[in-house]
Amino acid sequence: MARSHIITALDIGSGSIKILSVLKKPGKTDFEVLGQGQEPSFGIRRGVVVDVLKVGEIISSLKKQVEQSCGKNINDVYAGIGGSHIFCTSSQGLVSVSRADQKISEEDIDRVLQAAQTFSLPSNKEIIDVFPKEFIVDGEGGVKEVTGMQGVRLEAAVLVLCGFSPYLRNSSQTILKSGFQINDLIPTPLASSRAVMTPREKELGVCVLDIGARTTGLAVFEEGNLIHTAIFPVGSGHITDDIATCFKTDIDTAERIKLEFGSCSRFSQKPKKTERKIKIEPLRKDIDIEAEEEPLIFSPKRLTEIIEARVSDIFDLTDKELKKISRQGLLPAGVVLTGGGARMPRIIGLAKKELNLPCRIGIPKEIPTLQEDPALSTLYGLILKANDLEEEEEGTGLVTGIKDKFKKILKIFIP
Repeated sequence: MARSHIITALDIGSGSIKILSVLKKPGKTDFEVLGQGQEPSFGIRRGVVVDVLKVGEIISSLKKQVEQSCGKNINDVYAGIGGSHIFCTSSQGLVSVSRADQKISEEDIDRVLQAAQTFSLPSNKEIIDVFPKEFIVDGEGGVKEVTGMQGVRLEAAVLVLCGFSPYLRNSSQTILKSGFQINDLIPTPLASSRAVMTPREKELGVCVLDIGARTTGLAVFEEGNLIHTAIFPVGSGHITDDIATCFKTDIDTAERIKLEFGSCSRFSQKPKKTERKIKIEPLRKDIDIEAEEEPLIFSPKRLTEIIEARVSDIFDLTDKELKKISRQGLLPAGVVLTGGGARMPRIIGLAKKELNLPCRIGIPKEIPTLQEDPALSTLYGLILKANDLEEEEEGTGLVTGIKDKFKKILKIFIP
């Protein structure tokens, strides 16, 4: 009999680290929020953990916050992994059906998926996960569900997600040092996709673009399957850097300018106003700053040019990835923009122009009790993916679920 259980998600981002714990009750589709927290990121560069101790301290602090909030011990977690070291490749496996009656069993499916992973990888690279695209039975392709079908030869075309082993181990060690056990490590583009994408979009063909602080994650789906994913080392934080450099101001003021006055299109500016004035306030009240600071004067047109140039870089990288898989301008459901960078005014218009596809902002809505914010799509998506995985484990049986989880935990410690 199903019991209530706690699901905890951890989003280790370049801009901030977020945690969320929910209670899932049996027979109900919604979640009860137990606690959540957020802290600025330190020790993370472009989605990769570079300082295990520092990041571990932040996660430990967030863990205590959630435990105090809900009055329960939180022992395990589903965590997101990111970074431009993550890449994907296609592979294919072939096996003979083992049963005498030629009916395809779960064991045959496991063997063909294992065969599809038997290929050489560059040094220090390892497989994160495998996603079947189609099964081929006796030369007939396009099959999604093969259990119970009759055949002699079974093939599987898969998408294999890989990453740089030292970075993956850094993420695992950081989480373990903070006092958590790891249920699963889920690539962030897949988590955010789960939160903002509809089943119809996934079937028709859609690209989900998660614009974070220092990285942008891309995931492309078609006919219900993941067909491509990538992570770019560019994000909305680079827009702030560009503004600070061009306007010769500090990073906090640049962030304020971006959020209050920024736009991806100059047509959003009022034609009569040619300049803005912002009074720079001291960042720390305990430091005496001489009164020589003057209002910062900048051109809205120049600000828009800075923002548009950097966002166009992201869309240019997206277009190149779509071209690699022959989907450039050919996704009926278009592009779903999410992440903190998707909140930039008039980004939809620029995306349509640059990508030549329909576009919309993806806001997670499947957890109605929580804030609807594209910046939280990865965190919410981790909860939903975790729930999917646990329901799948319940469906396949307790023994299989424990075996699969044991394999994932073992991978963390394999050098």
